[in-house]
Amino acid sequence: MSSVYLQLQEPRPQVQADWALWELGFRPFYLLAAGFALFSVPLWALQFSGLVQAPLLRGSAWHAHEMVFGYLLAVIIGFLFTAGRNWSGQATPTGRPLMLLAALWLLARVLVLTPWTWAALIANVAVPWLAAWGLWRALRRGSNRRNYFFVGLLVAMGGAAGVLHLNLMQRVELPPGLGLPVALDIVLFMIAVMAGRILPMFSNNGVPGLNAQRKAWVERGALGTVLALLAFDALGIDGWPLLALLVLAAAVHALRLLLWQPWRVLSKPLVWVLQLAYAWLPVHLLLRCGAELGWWANGPATHALTLGLMGMMTLGMITRTALGHTGRALQAGPVELLAYASLLVAALVRVFVPLLWPAALMFGVQVATMLWMFAFGLYLWRYTPMLMRPRADGLPG
Repeated sequence: MSSVYLQLQEPRPQVQADWALWELGFRPFYLLAAGFALFSVPLWALQFSGLVQAPLLRGSAWHAHEMVFGYLLAVIIGFLFTAGRNWSGQATPTGRPLMLLAALWLLARVLVLTPWTWAALIANVAVPWLAAWGLWRALRRGSNRRNYFFVGLLVAMGGAAGVLHLNLMQRVELPPGLGLPVALDIVLFMIAVMAGRILPMFSNNGVPGLNAQRKAWVERGALGTVLALLAFDALGIDGWPLLALLVLAAAVHALRLLLWQPWRVLSKPLVWVLQLAYAWLPVHLLLRCGAELGWWANGPATHALTLGLMGMMTLGMITRTALGHTGRALQAGPVELLAYASLLVAALVRVFVPLLWPAALMFGVQVATMLWMFAFGLYLWRYTPMLMRPRADGLPG
């Protein structure tokens, strides 16, 4: 399967047709991610509400698995293939290799609904590993060693997928922290790295005179606490050591956000949506403290991470990078603002309704699901033509 990446294509010097879907990784994978988000979350909500009986979905395990290895992985691949070309100056998979990887991603989504558990395992491990191979080839050719760790993180995601499937198949018995929690921690580390690189830059570029800062000791603390959290989850460490780490991590990430001066970027939606998304990280960590102390269930903390931080961060990134890499102005219009607001309210409802009004959990899930659908429906309506057509400025990519 890896031989398909031998066919990597160099960017063409000029656009030859009105179809550009396979010109760069962000195009198909952003569409796949948004389309899957629109389909899978309401399907889960219908099952959760008891309106759909689908034993092959395996309840919450399917929902959690597909949000990580379906939606989030698609966004990550699209982003890394696109950023990887910029970092290295070399081609990442395009054309037929990109088609094959997208088809394998789709096949993996179908296989998890079937009794063919070994096929599902192989497909879900192969997607991030083949993506890692395609990214590594570009980075190696461009001698871009600084970003090799993204290759390692994709490999680790594939390993986490394999562990999770083996555990669900009862082939191995592993600590509960391995699998999905580790995969979420890997995604969290990716976000923490990229946020430190791009959010101060985006903020300073978007607001003249702003001095969003990066302090070395804060950056080391922010990334170090996420790595420590990954290790704690993998090893099953809990109790007071975990509580201390969560409080320290929340403080460091809150300080990191304050250094970016989020109150001064409110006039720039493409910036504030990313900073607002990042604000969910210390919220998640504090809610996880409460869950560890037994004050409430794990659900609010998990959804502060997945819907609040990861959902809003990915929506913000797939709008901003799609605009920039299709040669359009970096300006958010009414559609983007409505999508951002819809997803923010969805996160607030899904996180805080179970905390403040536990009896209304089902209502909160249904409202949050409708708002999530609305946000990604807006994205598909506005961005599908952009992602399928050549760049507006006539450049390749």
